[in-house]
Parts: sequence; C-alpha cells; structure tokens
Amino acid sequence: METTEKISAVSQRIKAFNANLLPDKAQLKYKQLAEDPFRFFRGTCHLFYEDLAKDSLPASPNVWMCGDLHMENFGSFKGDNRLVYFDINDFDESVLGPAAWDLARFITSIFVGSQVIGVDEKKEALQWARHFLNAYSAILAKGKARYIEIETASGVVRYFLEKVSQRTQSEFLQKRVNIEKNKPVLNTENKKYLKLDKELKTALMDHLQNWAMNREEKLGSSEVLDACFRLAGTGSLGVKRYLFLIQITKNKKKYRLLDMKQALPSSLLPYTEVKQPAWSAEAERVKAIKYRMQNVSPALLDTTIFKGDSFLLQELQPMEDKIDFNLIKDSYKDIAEVINDMALLTASAQLRSSGSKGSAPIDDLIEFGRNDQWKEAIIEYARNYAGKVKEDHRQFESDYRNGFFT
Repeated sequence: METTEKISAVSQRIKAFNANLLPDKAQLKYKQLAEDPFRFFRGTCHLFYEDLAKDSLPASPNVWMCGDLHMENFGSFKGDNRLVYFDINDFDESVLGPAAWDLARFITSIFVGSQVIGVDEKKEALQWARHFLNAYSAILAKGKARYIEIETASGVVRYFLEKVSQRTQSEFLQKRVNIEKNKPVLNTENKKYLKLDKELKTALMDHLQNWAMNREEKLGSSEVLDACFRLAGTGSLGVKRYLFLIQITKNKKKYRLLDMKQALPSSLLPYTEVKQPAWSAEAERVKAIKYRMQNVSPALLDTTIFKGDSFLLQELQPMEDKIDFNLIKDSYKDIAEVINDMALLTASAQLRSSGSKGSAPIDDLIEFGRNDQWKEAIIEYARNYAGKVKEDHRQFESDYRNGFFT
C-alpha cells in the first residue's frame, strides 16, 4: 500500500467526497470510475465544480439548471400522462445557477466522450460543440420552449422512442421478477438487485405500504410484495437506493416497480453564490426542479422520508432508457441530430422554468441567446478541461490499481 504522500491529489479529493457513501457500494463506484475517462467524468461532478470555482466563465443569466448536464443524462421515460418523452432525466445535482455552468459541463462531455468512442476532437467533436451552442442559443432567442415526444421527434431520437415504446410491461417484469412458492418476488439473481437485511426489508416495505395507502388516487389500492437494494448509475452508486414490487389490488395481474433513491445535497451548492430556496428536504429540491424544467414529469414522482433520510420516488418503466452513443459513433449525422435535440431540450427547460423563484426572466434568456460572444470561451474552457479529465483519470486509475480505494 502506498503512502498518502504518493497518492494523487485528485484521488484524495474523490475519496474525501465519497467518504459518507455505503462502503461496499462505494467500491463498485470506484471500479466504474476506473473504466474510462467518460465514466470518470460522469461520476465526479463535484471535481468539475471544485475546479470551475477557481476559474471563470462568461457572465450568464441565472437559471434552474440540471447541474450534471452531459450526453448520458438525457433519456426516455413515460410521463404522468402515460405518453413517452425524451428529455433531461437526472436532477440530483440541480440548483439555481449560471446557465453557462450547464453549458460548459455538456460541452466538456462532448470532448471527453469523443475521446472514448474514438472521434476526432479537432474536427467532429468541435463541430458538435459549436452545433450544440448554436442550436441552444437559437431556441433561447425565440423565447418559446419545445418538447420531444414520438410525434415531434425525428431521426435517431424518433427511432429510439419508437423502439422503447414497443417494450411491454410483461416483458419488462419477466427480467426482473421471479415466481417463488407461487408468489412474485424481485429477481435478486440480477447483479443489479441485491438482497436486503430482513429487518431493514420489513421496515422499508411497511413504510412504502403506508405511502401507497396515501396515494390511492394515483396508484390505486395496492400491496407491496417485495423489496431489494438497487444498483444503478455511476455518480449515485453508494447512496441508499431501493426497488419495490407492487401489486395492484383490483387487478392481481398488474404490477409496478417503484424506485426509491436517497437524495443528497447538490455538489454544486458550495460553489454557487446564487441564493437558493429553503427546501424542506433534498428530495423536494430534486422533485421541484425536475417539475419546473421538464415538460411532463415521470409517472408517480414523489418524495418520502425514511429513517431521517430524504428519498425521491418514481416508477421504474420499460420505456426508461438512454441513447448509447457507441451504437451510433460511426454516424456523425445521427450524433449531430441527437446533440441538436439535447440543445433544444436544454434551452427549453431553462425557458420553461424562467422567472421562477429567482431564475432570470424570459427576456434575459432571449437576450443571452441573441448574443453569441460567450460561445467560444465556453468551448475553449471545455476543451482544456477535457484534457484535465483525461489526466485526472490516469492518476485515479493508477491509485485505484495500487489499492488506495480498497
């Protein structure tokens, strides 16, 4: 084991930030961070803002922001109106802050992601970065929010939404539910589903049953049949996260899966000087910003407090998915179309939530969209930071292999 004097500063920062995570799950997170620079970037949002606080970006209006805006934080989901949408889908880090912060993180994700899938940074990646910012500013300048569902989608996003819409609930459940002793239970042979301690499992199921009884207007009369620990994501590995199997009482053949994810304070909070609302709990922050920024919220979106921790609840669905850029990496036209859609959704989310609880009024966003003097500065920052991500990942991977995180 090497001494801490030989351990890189970046590894020490990562270990300190993740010190309060569940230890065994944190080990899985570190393993994933070591895989490649893009996964490392996605799982170390805190590093990005720690470093950004020491630098500067062009002035920009304050907006409700995703906080962790990157190419894999967009995806499909079924809304509470039961239609399928493509939108920003992760708001764990969301806060009120400068619009340029989200833009810089997304553009950095283009440069880091392009390295991993083998795309020329100086040509295609640079074109995609400029294309994103141009499409984003064009939507802002028009001052009208838009959204993407199957009927309004085109190209690869339309194909993607059509494919996920064809997935059935029964097929979805077959991969996640087993029958044991004539009773449906969650499939803990699935490597992402882990068995719970008996006492914790009982407490969780009782808690969710009480929650369900107070939500019968949305869920209907229902019974909680099973619960397990759920592994998902990269940045959120190590937080408490549970999956529940629910049976609808009036239709014994109808089941739903409910995800219950611990909400922690945003890693951006120490670095923004913008005054934040006083949230009753972290999950309320995530839910409220998600509601403001998305055109339609996911099905069964709610919050709860369990044993003093704040949790976000939402339905796990067959329609929930994200685009795999590895599958379209050789089609630059497809990637450009997807990036265009992501720019549209980013600008629309900011417009939709403008003028709310401290965010800039729509006229300020329109003016920002019409002024393109800030674009090259953001691109330059992102290109330089992508190089730092690559070096940070190299140091982290070395420390990981040498046992610093074990």
